[in-house]
This record gives sequence, C-alpha cells and structure tokens, in this order.
Amino acid sequence: MDFDDYESLPNGSVGVHMTAGALAGIMEHCVMFPIDSVKTRMQSLAPSPDAAYRSIREGLMKMVNSEGIMRPLGGVSAVVIGAGPAHALYFSAYEGIKARFASSNSLQNHMVNAGAGCGATILHDAIMVPADVIKQRMQMYNSPYASCYDCVRKLYRMEGMAAFYRSFTTQMAMNLPFHAIHIATYEKIQTVLNPDREYNPRVHMVAGAAAGAFAAATTTPLDMCKTILNTQEASALVQLQQSRVVGILGAFRTIYIMNGMSGFFKGTRARVLYQMPGTAISWSVYELFKHMMSQRRSESPPPLWDSDLLKDNVVRESVTETDTSIKSSGSEGKVPVLTLGSTTNKTVERLRSLHMPTITANCAAADDSWLRK
Repeated sequence: MDFDDYESLPNGSVGVHMTAGALAGIMEHCVMFPIDSVKTRMQSLAPSPDAAYRSIREGLMKMVNSEGIMRPLGGVSAVVIGAGPAHALYFSAYEGIKARFASSNSLQNHMVNAGAGCGATILHDAIMVPADVIKQRMQMYNSPYASCYDCVRKLYRMEGMAAFYRSFTTQMAMNLPFHAIHIATYEKIQTVLNPDREYNPRVHMVAGAAAGAFAAATTTPLDMCKTILNTQEASALVQLQQSRVVGILGAFRTIYIMNGMSGFFKGTRARVLYQMPGTAISWSVYELFKHMMSQRRSESPPPLWDSDLLKDNVVRESVTETDTSIKSSGSEGKVPVLTLGSTTNKTVERLRSLHMPTITANCAAADDSWLRK
C-alpha cells in the first residue's frame, strides 16, 4: 500500500479520525484503569496504613482483598464518558494540524508533530480534566462517593463548578510537554523502524509504548501536582492546617513540605507501567482503524459515471487497444475507455465531484486558461 493511500484517508476523514480516536482512547483508559487506581493511591501524601503500597502488585492485591474485586475499577465510567470525545478531538486535531503544516524538512516536521500534539492537547484537556477529577476522587481510599453521579452532585454542591477545573492549568502544564514529547518520540521511532509508513502493528506498538513511557517518566512531578489538586487529600490538609490546596505553586509547596523532593516522583513506576501499554494500545487501535479505512477505499469499485456527463460530451466512451486514458471496465484485448470531451467552465467541478483525480488533472490541463482566472 502506498504511503499516500495510508496517510490520507477518504473524504470525511475528520469523522474517521474522531471515531478511531474515540475507540483508541476508551480502550487505552479502560484496559489499564486498575493500574491507574493504584498509581493514584501511591501518590497519596499521607496514606492510611491500609492503603500504603510498596508495589503495584501489592496495591492491587490489597484493594481486591479488602475492598472487593471491582474496587480497582471505581470511577471507570467517568473515564469512558470523557475519554471518547476527548480522544476523538485529540486525534482529529492532531491529524489536521500535521497535514496542514507538513514539510519535507525533517527538523521542521519534528516541530510540527510536537506542535500538533500540543494543539490537540488543549481540546483533549477541556473534556478530560473534569473526568479526571471525578475518577481520582472515586479512586481514593475510603472514597465518600457511592458513584460517579454522586461524586459530581456532591462536589458541585460543596465546592462549586471551580472544583472540576481546579487542576486545569496544572494539567495543561503537564500535558503540553507530555504530548509534545510523546508525539515527537512516536513519529521519530516510526521514521526509524517504519520509514515507508506502512501499516505495521509491531512497530506501532513498540513506538507507542516507548513514547508513552518516556513522556510519562519526564512529567511525573507535574502529574503528582495534578493528583494533589484533584483529590484535595483530607489527611494532608489536616496536617498542614489548611482548607484547600490551590494552584500549581500551592501543590508544589504542599508536596515538598510533606514528602520532600522524593515526593515529586511518587508513583513513577506505576505511571510508566500504566502509560506504556496504554499508549501502545491507543496507537495500535488508531493505526488499525486508519488501515482498515484506507483498505476499504482502495478496494472499493470505481464510481459509476453519471450518464449526464456522457450526454453533455464532458467525457466520451470509446474502444481501444492502448492504455492512453482511464479504463472504466473490460477484459483483455480491446477495452472500453473514457476520454475527455469538450470542456466548459463547470467541467473540473463536475469531475471532482466524482473523486476521479486523474481525469480532473487532465481536464485541468485541457482547460488551463480557465483555471488561471
């Protein structure tokens, strides 16, 4: 399959990118959600003795044994509702920006890829920040909320709308470099391991996992700040004798007072372990969907010619043994072919509507004087 066939999707590709992105995002978050629950608890500043975990495995075992088998999935419905539209916007914006500013210069392309990741992140975070707040409140040990709906209702009543976006600037400060590093690393690995940019599931998984791990490790301190702002951990607030942690600087100060410099890297292993398979799944699902759509386009039969085009002499049907124009159908030997007839001001538009780029190009050449106007 050509690079152009794979990288450029059919008309309506925005919808394709959004659908592929939504499926990829939901798969990514749901499959790895139990690991994310452990990570949230491991980032607690003053954990209960029953929720102090030394490893991911220990965390999962304690959660299941003491709180039930479904406890690691507490808050997953908030992620399902948020991840679909958030990732749909993310991937469609990413592809749109990348296509708009693509360049033959390698360095410039890396900058465009990083910029596409940053631009897409703004749309992504507008939806995912409130979902993350609900998710992390549900994930905390002894969470007072019975369900995601109960969490939304109580949080809005007690803290107002601001509670859902309290960590927005922090999450943006984390996700902009995260996605810039993530996208640039993914595209670089693709360039090295898959220079022809064909559909290659193994490369997509390796590139996605490596990019996610590297980006996650470098942005863990900011993720720690986001968790503190989202959870507003009661035991930590009591020890600090304050009612609320406000802003990224307040989160930095709180973490440093409670745990020192090492506090900024709590849960790093869990975060990397969560992101590696998560981003591998996300990119694999996304690239698979792109591949399926491009194959469907390449295997689809040629469009039927509108009889009006023949009637108006825009195209002519003839029989020939040579391959001088576009074959519409036929077998070995003499085949019916379509050639251009007389051209008018509306010829190019009518042929474009049939999505026949070769004939459109021929028509454009024949009618060059009109196109220059």
